[in-house]
Amino acid sequence: MQTKKTTKIDSFRLSGDWGRQSTFLQGQFPELTDDDLEFEEGKEDELIKRIELRLNKKHDEVVNFLKKGQLATF
Repeated sequence: MQTKKTTKIDSFRLSGDWGRQSTFLQGQFPELTDDDLEFEEGKEDELIKRIELRLNKKHDEVVNFLKKGQLATF
């Protein structure tokens, strides 16, 4: 019997001042629009998917630079 290998994507939660973080991200990635960076609490996955599509990046890459953005704005 063959088993399927599944990859669990870690849930990512934003913290801190999203306004400052989104400004920082637009500085790093000017192709991101205000609509791409629109965020509602608890809907991080939707935000990540929009950024993935706009930047043509993988989920892990997006999460990593979101984490860096959080650290950079403290």
